[in-house]
Amino acid sequence: MEELEEGPRLEAALAFPYRTVLFDVDGTLIDSNGAHAAAWTQALIEHRIEVTVGDVRPLIGMGGDKLLPAIAHVEESSSLGMAVAKRKKEVFSAALPGLRPTNGARALLDYLRDRGIELVVATSAGDREMRALLDQAGLADLFAAHTTKDDAAESKPEPDIVLAALARGEAKPESTVMVGDTPYDIEAARRAGVAAIALRCGGYWTDADLNGAIHIYDDPAALLAGL
Repeated sequence: MEELEEGPRLEAALAFPYRTVLFDVDGTLIDSNGAHAAAWTQALIEHRIEVTVGDVRPLIGMGGDKLLPAIAHVEESSSLGMAVAKRKKEVFSAALPGLRPTNGARALLDYLRDRGIELVVATSAGDREMRALLDQAGLADLFAAHTTKDDAAESKPEPDIVLAALARGEAKPESTVMVGDTPYDIEAARRAGVAAIALRCGGYWTDADLNGAIHIYDDPAALLAGL
């Protein structure tokens, strides 16, 4: 599909003024959103909370602190919330070896890093999970800085993780762009004063859902082709 043009060419945007790129991980750099939805669904059902994958899928991209209250009216810090989250991690970990990077993820990151652009992870995943995801995708060596939900009071769509990523990368909002695959990434970036580029490879979301992004591309390979 063709890119969505909503402003100046990305080529110009990345050359100037964006000197830092913040990357979501799940759905953006690794094809993991479906596995997350399935893992949450199984964990919730095992704890007698009746949901379907279709109920959970629209919430993928949030952290557990947002997802559990939204889907089950359960706080992540409660005993039930912690038990569900623990089981979800176990189920997801079993699925992790079968996951693959999104199309062109490594090539895009190599291209940006080779041109002196700072790359920073900004994800709602926890630190251990984020590192496992990057290792599985074969991308762990390309990031010098990471921010996860462990660095933020609240997960996306709150701006905390994006603000933490800006601080970690010593970057200014006006010279930074975020790449993500959900409306939660775009909203978090907006609240932090950062432009966002959306990718369709996370699945589920329509272009209308992602319309806060300055550009929408199919996947990292399509984004790279637009540079």
